Amino acid sequence: MVLILFTVTIFTSAFLVFLIQPMFARMALPLLGGTPAVWNTALVFYQAVLLGGYAYAHAAAARMGSRRQCRLHIALMLLPFLVLPVGLPSGWKPPAHTDPTLWLLGLMAVAVGLPFFVVSAGSPLLQRWFADAQHKHSSDPYFLYAASNLGSLLALLAYPALIEPYFRLQQQGWLWSSGYGGLLVLMAACAFFTWRSQRLNPVRPGKEELSRTDPPAERLSWRSRLRWIALAFVPSSLMLSVSAYLTMNIAAMPLLWIIPLSIYLLTFILAFLKTPLIPHRCLIRAMPVVLLAVTVTLVARRTDPIALVMPLHLLAFFVIAMVCHGELARTRPQAESLTRFYLCLSLGGVLGGIFNGLLAPVIFDSLAEYPIVLTLACLALPWPLTRSWKSRATMLDFVLPAFLGLLILALLLRVQSVNPHINIHSASAVFGLPALICLAFSSRPIRLAVSVAAIFLVSTFYVGSRGKVLHEERSFFGVTRISQDATGQYMQILHGNTLHGRQHITPTLRREPLAYYHRTGPLGQFFGALRENERFKRIAIIGLGSGGITCYSRPGQHWTYYEIDPVVERIARDERFFTFLRDSEAEVKVVLGDGRLSLAGAPDRAYDLFIMDAYNSDALPSHLLTREALQLYLRKLAPQGVILFNISNRYLDIEPVLANLAQDAGLYCVVQNDQAAAVPGLDIGKVSSKYALMVRDKMDISALSLDSRWVPAKRLDSIGVWTDSYSSILAILKWRRLANGRYVFG
Repeated sequence: MVLILFTVTIFTSAFLVFLIQPMFARMALPLLGGTPAVWNTALVFYQAVLLGGYAYAHAAAARMGSRRQCRLHIALMLLPFLVLPVGLPSGWKPPAHTDPTLWLLGLMAVAVGLPFFVVSAGSPLLQRWFADAQHKHSSDPYFLYAASNLGSLLALLAYPALIEPYFRLQQQGWLWSSGYGGLLVLMAACAFFTWRSQRLNPVRPGKEELSRTDPPAERLSWRSRLRWIALAFVPSSLMLSVSAYLTMNIAAMPLLWIIPLSIYLLTFILAFLKTPLIPHRCLIRAMPVVLLAVTVTLVARRTDPIALVMPLHLLAFFVIAMVCHGELARTRPQAESLTRFYLCLSLGGVLGGIFNGLLAPVIFDSLAEYPIVLTLACLALPWPLTRSWKSRATMLDFVLPAFLGLLILALLLRVQSVNPHINIHSASAVFGLPALICLAFSSRPIRLAVSVAAIFLVSTFYVGSRGKVLHEERSFFGVTRISQDATGQYMQILHGNTLHGRQHITPTLRREPLAYYHRTGPLGQFFGALRENERFKRIAIIGLGSGGITCYSRPGQHWTYYEIDPVVERIARDERFFTFLRDSEAEVKVVLGDGRLSLAGAPDRAYDLFIMDAYNSDALPSHLLTREALQLYLRKLAPQGVILFNISNRYLDIEPVLANLAQDAGLYCVVQNDQAAAVPGLDIGKVSSKYALMVRDKMDISALSLDSRWVPAKRLDSIGVWTDSYSSILAILKWRRLANGRYVFG
């Protein structure tokens, strides 16, 4: 019965710790434009507070007996009721012109810092109480760690599947607060048992102090502690790297945050089982294979098909994390040093979070932390017994990778001399064949790590089908890249791997709209219909990109762009890259800040035309597609105004979201899905696009003489009406049917 009580309490504590993480990040996401960096920054905060909770647990275990710990912690658990239920505090508005990282950390400290700290300390404290409770299993309480991670994993899986689709954000806050009340009752029961056990089985003088003395010095040397920290650092950093990579290439949504974090927790569960399900030696053998496969995928810049590429990244993360966590489980200390061990693990996790969430966006212009941590992961493999730095084998650890790097460089330059813009398949072969050679280095971790580093360094000379990169810059909102396309005809701007605009390099063609804004596409058709209509003089656009839509501007008009990323505005105004804003025939103004928050400050009925062109990764941020957002747009729109949405997307079907919103608001909505066709002289520089158009009255569209390719938007009752407190990405994922009848994502 006692074992069940402690197991259920640890499970509940961990469940609440990991339920609040995606829940509050989802609450804060709309304030910062839906950027993936919200999750990475939030994880830094959670890991730092978790470290504080573990440090408190370690200090309490080191300085107090179990009975005093019980009194202190139960009293401490009463304090979070001062700030519950969980929710966004009023009056917090992100800065528009500066990096919002510190602002977000402050918001989280005020809103969830205290309850998260108290709950995070529960697992190590409970394990320590159990170790002191005179139970027959108390000599090795690490099995409770599996229960803790199982609760964490189930919380992460429950959020996108059971909580986000069925509970509004306010309800989620109350639900978590109710769970916290239940945890307090369970913790009090555990404290009572521990108190009673200590009273019925008093510790002889000096025994309690002796029970907390360290194991032999060689087991808890600083070398061992540093190794624990390093082994915890790699999976933590890799988890955030994979999360950033996926969200920047698909969409910033809790699902793609939760999958890597769930895998991270699953590896902890499997690694700390008394009987491992997967032999550690098998994982060690598999790790170089999957690591090199992901390395080739990254350097060849493969992102499609996503149904194959995404599982590969997740599989590599799983195997690497299993190796690291398996080494941690294999070298764990005795129960007396349990809290010190968890403190080292937490410190390694925090350092990984700080590196990815705080330092990397400032130091690097790209997602360089991903290749770096993959290189470091090689060092987690077992080292040879002979480690003399003067040995011949050690010299070869550096010489052979150098020759391998030169071989790849020569091969790459030779292939690019024939075709400067080799495709992804050719690049995969160029990098893949040398990567096979690296498999022979699996028994030498340093040699493998240096070889992987050489592959990543040489890949900087790869031009690829996307063209030559001229400028790359990173901010809180992602990586923005400027390049010339493979043909050398266009300058283009990309966010992650998603095209956000392009312009002709030829001076006489620089005012020609391209990509999603092409004259033969839906946007061009719409502005063509406006040519004789004089009522559209005030135009608002959320999302700047290259500023290509201004090709449709006319004298006497007033255009206002709302852009969240200062880097994007700076690039759009840099005439070395784009001249759309300079060449505009209308008056153009750019307002920095989240589009929805900034638009709220505009006068009512200020605009005749409203265009939604904001993209984060490959999707519209969900907070711009809610009932409350649409109500805001309508307030700022003239009575006969038009709202136009660019809903071009590879992975999400946004049409039914807008169709449901339109019906809910009593609006008329039509869409056009335009596939780019190779019509000589007409569709040069065009890409496929899909637009949705909303008006208050159907007659407002007929007056524009739109052609028959605009059809009524199709509704989908199962996804409901999105609101600020409810939206679910799962329901609008695009699934592709294979020949065998199965469906895959992508």
